[in-house]
Amino acid sequence: MAGPATKGSKIVVAVNDSDESMHSLSWCLQNFVPCRKARNSDITLVLLYVKPAPPPPDHTGLFWSKIGAMLEEYGKETALTVMEKAKEMCKSCADLDNVKIESIVASGDARDVICETVDKLAADILIMGGHPLSATKSNSESVSEHCAQKVKCPVLIVKQPGHGHGHGHCRNHPTHRS
Repeated sequence: MAGPATKGSKIVVAVNDSDESMHSLSWCLQNFVPCRKARNSDITLVLLYVKPAPPPPDHTGLFWSKIGAMLEEYGKETALTVMEKAKEMCKSCADLDNVKIESIVASGDARDVICETVDKLAADILIMGGHPLSATKSNSESVSEHCAQKVKCPVLIVKQPGHGHGHGHCRNHPTHRS
């Protein structure tokens, strides 16, 4: 992909309930999607939310069924809230009239599900939020780092202002400048 979204582009934005995630969607809508050029083109913006998979049952019977049901309901409510917020953000961008907005809610390990979904959709780019890891997590690989290494398309990790240098960085994207 040689630059911002072009005709026939499929852009996947990974969303969750974090500020970083919503900032990355906002950044995408304001900077990446060519709102003025989107008219009469084929741009699809896919909002992808991954619910954590419920923990495996511990075979305690009634206790597990109540906890599992509560976790599942909480996951559904969170997914609904996140997707509503993301769709509202998309609606606020008046120039997205001819951009197709799709939403996908999946369940599992976010790192694996995002990678699998992006590759299955043959996305042109994955855009996601990034945040610095705390000292206790510095040896862990973040979801965004994992996806940047595993997916077949370019990955744009958008940082919030005040978190490191610049507002975003992109691996494997020819137009990126540090």
